[in-house]
Amino acid sequence: MARAIHRLSKREIKQADARGLLNDGGGLNLQIAEGGSKAWIFRYVRGGEERRMGLGSLITVTLDEARDLALTQRKLLQARIDPLDSRRAQAAELTQERRKLEASTKTFAECAEAYIAANEAKWRNPKHRAQWRASLATYASPVFGSIPVADIGTPLVLEALQKIWSTKTETASRVRGRIEHVLGWATLHGYRSGDNPAKWNKHLEQALPNPAKIIAVEHHPAMPYEELPAFLPRLREQEGIAAIALEFLILCAARTGEVIGARWSEIDHDERIWTVPGQRMKAGIEHRVPLPAQALDVLKRAASMRLRGNQHVFPGGREGSGLSNMAMLALLRRMGQTDITTHGFRATFKTWASERTNYPNRIVETALAHQLEDKAEKAYTRTDLLAKRRRLMNDWAKYCYSPVTSQADNVINLRKEIAG
Repeated sequence: MARAIHRLSKREIKQADARGLLNDGGGLNLQIAEGGSKAWIFRYVRGGEERRMGLGSLITVTLDEARDLALTQRKLLQARIDPLDSRRAQAAELTQERRKLEASTKTFAECAEAYIAANEAKWRNPKHRAQWRASLATYASPVFGSIPVADIGTPLVLEALQKIWSTKTETASRVRGRIEHVLGWATLHGYRSGDNPAKWNKHLEQALPNPAKIIAVEHHPAMPYEELPAFLPRLREQEGIAAIALEFLILCAARTGEVIGARWSEIDHDERIWTVPGQRMKAGIEHRVPLPAQALDVLKRAASMRLRGNQHVFPGGREGSGLSNMAMLALLRRMGQTDITTHGFRATFKTWASERTNYPNRIVETALAHQLEDKAEKAYTRTDLLAKRRRLMNDWAKYCYSPVTSQADNVINLRKEIAG
């Protein structure tokens, strides 16, 4: 009498090469395909129709293992459970678990980038797209960019906004709205649940003053330009990349975000130009910075501290990252300069240019990457005044390193140069 199950021997399985099915009994079959590949399948009838379920290749599933798998399927059938339906249910459960795990680790920065990618096509203005990324990277990400979006609550949102709510009210209000949009997107896609901690009505309006009622605007505390030549030698005595970055920031009259994000690929040593991409500029427009010899010297010192694999000119503590946005301010505090900020050095430059030189305001404002307020003038402007700004930045660098004892009469007459 033929055996109901376990009909095949290992020798038969090994020697078989004809295309077709070898029945081991109990629904287990070895399927031999054209070309000789062999795989286990479980055949059964459900609802009057034959169904086939793959159990794996002979290369990875032995005869004994295949028989165990077939036994499991027969027990499911005995319990009136369809084996294929059971497998699909298990796969769906695993997928759900993976999604839950992904949701628990999806960071705000990842959600922000996904939201922007999904919506930037409808933002026709490139400047608007750049401002979205720049504002969130500058004000939200330092506080909770790396935190799972599911864990972000009102305290973290307030921590990001309160720093700028009174001093940069319009910017802060826009950042709040953008955070709300990103968190709303995350909720829609199942990465978080509950109320939106960044919503204004009946929520943050209870904790923050109405933007329309904030009148006073505080300017960034700045160092008087007369004190700068005495400050720079002290700065050069400081160790670490933050001191080098701050010196570069001063010489270029640049913003913190522009400097800490600088890459070596942006530096053209031959032309002596640093090109800051639009996404890192406040106005979202690419900005060229003419580099005086002193700034190139700073870059040489930065190059000596370059880390392998890190493209940042001023690398941070984490692998592949740039300097922290608080590193230079912390340096100033260690130097005892508690009354100024890094951004204030732009005001120092502006005041020096206004009081000690004859450069037109338009050249100075362009050097600071400020946009023209006059829309008509802006529409007809086709140059970034690079050559004239180069002379301005060269004179600024000379002043920065001028002898401390000769500042009182250090007035630069540049009428002839500007006219040229």
